Amino acid sequence: MLGSFAVLRKQSLLGDAISHAALPGIAIAFLITGTKDSSVLQIGALISGLLGTFWIRGITTKTHLKSDTALGLILSLFFGFGMLLLTFIQKQPNANQAGLDKYLFGQAATLVESDVWLMAIVTGICLIILLLFWKEFKILLFDADYTKTLGFNTKFIDILITSFIVLAIVLGLQTVGVVLMSAMLLAPAAAARQWTNSLSFMVVLAAIFGAFAGVFGTAISASQTNLSTGPVIVIVAGVFVLFSFIFSPSRGLLFKQLRIIKNRRDLELHKTLAFMYHIAETHDNISHPHTIKILNNFQGYTTKTLKELEHKHYVTIQGNMWSLTEEGFKVASNLYNQQNAKDE
Repeated sequence: MLGSFAVLRKQSLLGDAISHAALPGIAIAFLITGTKDSSVLQIGALISGLLGTFWIRGITTKTHLKSDTALGLILSLFFGFGMLLLTFIQKQPNANQAGLDKYLFGQAATLVESDVWLMAIVTGICLIILLLFWKEFKILLFDADYTKTLGFNTKFIDILITSFIVLAIVLGLQTVGVVLMSAMLLAPAAAARQWTNSLSFMVVLAAIFGAFAGVFGTAISASQTNLSTGPVIVIVAGVFVLFSFIFSPSRGLLFKQLRIIKNRRDLELHKTLAFMYHIAETHDNISHPHTIKILNNFQGYTTKTLKELEHKHYVTIQGNMWSLTEEGFKVASNLYNQQNAKDE
């Protein structure tokens, strides 16, 4: 659900930056507490992710750097620092440090009942906040300046939705890891965007795609040995995106190509009819042999075009000769007049 707002706000790289920025927080939380308790590590990841997010905001507002530059800087800086800390921890003579690297690529098998309950509770909170602030989120998403004129605190609303995006990313780190969490956040939303222009329907559809990706990915992973759950979930989400890009009725590549073919065919019909009208209007009798001879000398048509015109009763075909009907003359006249009106 939250990924839909990241996609529509053109902050797709934000998820990647936040997930990588959470890594040093995990390492520092372990160094401070000496325990691998997932709740403690996630709190550290949340703090680190929020810190990285606010740094990105500060760089874009206080300097002349673009958001993509700020995202790249924070992503590299925090991830490099996190990897340095992980390397330091792994070299310590402490047997308890093993397993922290699961946050890099995820390890859903390590989830316990308390983790699932935590995810369910946070998901419920996110849903409540989304419903309570739906109007504000929607207005800010499409027209930030208008939101200010209405008296809304746009900075607070922006920080609120960004904070919950950070929270959602942190919760998913244990499942799909730092490297793949961005795809899990964005792929369902990108797939949903292909099917609708409605924000509410997109949010619901993105949630459905995300849920099914999790279920199918887990089922596939469980059916095979030595198959990581997180990467499989992301691959399934990617399949949803690919299917949506191809088969979406409004934006899909398949239907777009069909529309191009149809428009090309219509253009051929209009071109042929326009020529027919051009010839026919200069002759008193459109069925006169001389007019028909001129029409048949026209090379700007195909046999398929003529067949379709005949099917529409715009022309009649006898042997190799064809001629314009009265109905076809009227349609061609309308097309010709509309074209002249556009040119004027």
